[in-house]
Amino acid sequence: MTSIVILGANGRLGRVVAKAFIEAGYDVRAVTRSGKLPWELGKATAVAADALDRAGLIAATAGADIVFNGLNPVYSDWSTALPMAENVMAACRANGALHLFPGTIYNFGQPMPPLLKEDTPFLPTTEKGRIRVAMEALFRAEAEAGRVRTVLLRAGDFFGGTGTGGWFDTVMASKVTKGTYTAAGPVDLVHEWTYLPDLANAFVALAENLDRLGAYEALHFPGHPVTDLEMKAAMEQAVGRPLKLSALPWWVLRAGGPFVPMWRALVSMSYLRFEEHRLVSDRLEGIIGPVPHTPLEQAVAAALVDLGIEVDGIDYPARAA
Repeated sequence: MTSIVILGANGRLGRVVAKAFIEAGYDVRAVTRSGKLPWELGKATAVAADALDRAGLIAATAGADIVFNGLNPVYSDWSTALPMAENVMAACRANGALHLFPGTIYNFGQPMPPLLKEDTPFLPTTEKGRIRVAMEALFRAEAEAGRVRTVLLRAGDFFGGTGTGGWFDTVMASKVTKGTYTAAGPVDLVHEWTYLPDLANAFVALAENLDRLGAYEALHFPGHPVTDLEMKAAMEQAVGRPLKLSALPWWVLRAGGPFVPMWRALVSMSYLRFEEHRLVSDRLEGIIGPVPHTPLEQAVAAALVDLGIEVDGIDYPARAA
């Protein structure tokens, strides 16, 4: 049985990816700082380790065939992002493990081309973008030196799955129970969204097609490129009633940014909400076959259920008991 270690298994993405690999029959080891796991990962082996402790991380990943790197620092402070990436590379080198990594669109900078292809140049214009580019350069260098094989899958903004902290739950759906949909930018602008269970299943498919992949792969995951109006309509269908449309007051975040680190971090990346973009891939389907894609209305309904919001007669994917 192939073994995989999930780093950051308490995180939103890590949980969903761990669950997908469990369901696919992998031997899953879930690493968190506390060693405690969420209820849905009961079939995984729990391991405690700190990603900033290199020796501890090497020990936690010992014997693994694959390491899924779901580590993500607090959004307002990415000073630990590159050190953690270096430690993950050290752990993969020590154990001869394949490295799976979720990429972001931060690398492309501002302005962004409306179509983000796998050969679109990186032109980072923010600190987070520059850090992400440096991380990917590290992964590529390790692969080209024959030390660590990396398969990277780049995705858009997350929604769905257990956990909170994304735009979908903290902004768009935050007032749905009060009858309001909140848009974070122009309502007719296309924005790339990624339904997490689809992304997790794509990672499983990549792990099962490694013979078709090179030492370093950076692939794009085409998710749901939709406007706020389309997202609002999907939420309205899910809850069975019209929703009022409101706008995120960016001026408040800009005014408070100097005093609130999280607001400052959000403002620094606000261009993502004001520039049309979508991810496209020339290669992913040729490697894994049909790309996992839950219809928008179904995905939105399931994501609302995960947030504890009642939906109205939508046939959404059942949440595990």
